[in-house]
Amino acid sequence: MKVNIERGALLKAMGQAQSVVERRGTIPILANVLIEAAEDTARFRATDLDIEVVDKVPARVETAGATTVAAHLLHDIARKLPDGALVELATTPSGDRLDIRAGRVHFSLATLPKEDFPVMASAEYDANFAVPAATLARLFEKTRFAISTEETRYYLNGVYFHVAEGEGGKVLRAVATDGHRLALVEAPLPAGAEAMPGVIVPRKTVQEVLKIVGDIDEGDVAVSVSETKIRFSTPDVQLTSKVIDGQFPEYARVIPYGNTRRLEVDAEEFARAVDRVSVVSAERTRAVKLMLDEDRLVLSVNSPESGAAEEELAVAYADEPLEIGFNARYLTEIAGQMDRENAVFFFEGPSNPTLVREGNDTSAIYVVMPMRV
Repeated sequence: MKVNIERGALLKAMGQAQSVVERRGTIPILANVLIEAAEDTARFRATDLDIEVVDKVPARVETAGATTVAAHLLHDIARKLPDGALVELATTPSGDRLDIRAGRVHFSLATLPKEDFPVMASAEYDANFAVPAATLARLFEKTRFAISTEETRYYLNGVYFHVAEGEGGKVLRAVATDGHRLALVEAPLPAGAEAMPGVIVPRKTVQEVLKIVGDIDEGDVAVSVSETKIRFSTPDVQLTSKVIDGQFPEYARVIPYGNTRRLEVDAEEFARAVDRVSVVSAERTRAVKLMLDEDRLVLSVNSPESGAAEEELAVAYADEPLEIGFNARYLTEIAGQMDRENAVFFFEGPSNPTLVREGNDTSAIYVVMPMRV
């Protein structure tokens, strides 16, 4: 194999590949990226056996072929080469080395046989549809913060991606929860998605998809879904992932649509105030108290170890006084999802879950459980 690739294209492909590869795996071949060169294209394939990413880049192929090489090492080399350099990748006649040349720079890396590289088996998909890249990014970006990190409740370690009944009919919905907070975001249902089975997309897959769509200014992402796998494809990148084999809980039962006490506050100002007063909160609980009166919100923290803090905000609130406590990090993370200027909170009582929306937008809602303070 002998192929020439522009350094920027190589770096982008290796950036995607090395983030999928496990650094401390026990199977040596899984630390490698499979490079396949043919015609005018080089493909870089990486996998951890749960996710497979294939990145296609334009190349000048002098000799077609394939090999595997350490992904993190090749990524580090590409990162340190000069901008605009033309990089030559060529296997030695024996096939056990990959020579990398860029100008007067030369590396020689050990390879492993391409035959040992595992390729994810193809699947029959129940639904195939296209989603605008910006829409897919919104669905995952606004829900991923609520994914549980508790491995024992593995069925919460991802985003539940499914078709649901919305206000105006069927919608494409993403939901994540860790039992303390919940994020739900909807988008119009794409043509062809009606038969899509509900699947739990793992946290790592969500992160990789967001990297892919982050490079797309506009255009669609092709999505294919089966009971066991999900695939996201752009003209340059294809990511295939296993889905979590588990039953996502009936989340709709915990959404308090009937809450009546309404608070409207500037989302950015609120997040900054919570962050400021929580500086003195106990590290374990991170508790902050909200005291609500007519058009007035007082945020307070009282820690026996550290001290106390208080800040007052002018808000829109016209219901009876209320005192309620929350984990400060949960509040700042929810406020950080707001694209609109104002966050709207709906309360019931100091021990009931609270509903949060972005202004008058009903396509994204958040639920957070209170805590004793």
